[in-house]
Amino acid sequence: MGVSNNVIGILNFLTAVLSIPIIGAGIWLASKHSSDCMRFLQWPVIIIGVFILVVSLAGLIGSCYRSPCLLWIYASIMFLLILLLFCFTVFAFVVTNKGAGDAVSGKGFDEFHLENYSSWLQRQVNKASVWRKIQSCLADSNTCSKLNSKYTTVEEFNAAHLSPIQSGCCKPPSACGYTFVTPTNWTRAANAAADNDCTLWNNDAKQLCYSCDSCKAGVLQNVKKDWRKVGVVNVIMLVFIIVVNSVSCCAIRSVKRERYYGYA
Repeated sequence: MGVSNNVIGILNFLTAVLSIPIIGAGIWLASKHSSDCMRFLQWPVIIIGVFILVVSLAGLIGSCYRSPCLLWIYASIMFLLILLLFCFTVFAFVVTNKGAGDAVSGKGFDEFHLENYSSWLQRQVNKASVWRKIQSCLADSNTCSKLNSKYTTVEEFNAAHLSPIQSGCCKPPSACGYTFVTPTNWTRAANAAADNDCTLWNNDAKQLCYSCDSCKAGVLQNVKKDWRKVGVVNVIMLVFIIVVNSVSCCAIRSVKRERYYGYA
């Protein structure tokens, strides 16, 4: 009768130990100056890690002392965590379902357009306060400047496999028809109105195309990839938590039976 009790104790000890590197990873993300300026996942990681640690300790104590009250609290919180994880995972997959790069003829890189992404993600990057921080981070990083030493000819640049941010933020859209000088220096063409971003392009290293919709789209492409990874991890966590919650229910019934029949 005490088998499920022992199993849940072992499972919660393992989850408590595993929550420590999760919290550490969140703190590392919060303190790291990322070149792609995407650091909004650190707080969910930290919160999830702390939450898992607290819940696991409650389950561990409840199973060790065979306390039905603690185990019921633990099972209830775990059920709530299952619901939250399920809702967040579904939301993450829904808002990142749209959006992809468009191939450019004769180029080794894709270009990205803001209207291809979900309206919710578009609203996030269109917030002045949010975009100002990302824009400042991009300007301070070497994401664009390192292209100048890597690609010295237009042939090399056209064959390059640029990241979404480099494609959207470090150069003008191909539709502008600008003439290549260096990866971050272009001569304007007569058809500068071919794309709204054409008029926003500036050869100044602190400006480039950081105000362009193509830059916002490049950032969202990175967000999409990160959220998809988080979604996959959430699915794995969800399965594990459902198993632990099922075992905890068995442990509660085991404790009740042991107390009812009068043996420890």
